[in-house]
Amino acid sequence: VQLQASGGGLVQAGGSLRLSCAASGRTASSYVMGWFRQAPGKEREFVARINRSGGLSAVADSVRGRFTISRDNARNTLYLQMNSLKPEDTAVYYCAAGSNYAGPYDYWGQGTQVTVSS
Repeated sequence: VQLQASGGGLVQAGGSLRLSCAASGRTASSYVMGWFRQAPGKEREFVARINRSGGLSAVADSVRGRFTISRDNARNTLYLQMNSLKPEDTAVYYCAAGSNYAGPYDYWGQGTQVTVSS
């Protein structure tokens, strides 16, 4: 499966963005999917994950209550709704797909930059 992330950009603190991840090559419903991010000088970290049907999801403590992961299997698309953004959310965001809900993930998108200004 190939993954293409989009929707990043520059936003002021407190603002919102919605990231999308389009899957091609195989139906997205075959995979669990997730979002990860990597800030400059830091290791990549888990943000959110969702199971194949969309009925089970989890988010990192750092984004709980602000970020929501969802998927539309009919459109082969994964989403990350990000609200109340903070400067510390600035990072390259990657979508990923795999066979196991808790990972590891086998397929990765190219990343989309999210920059939150204070």
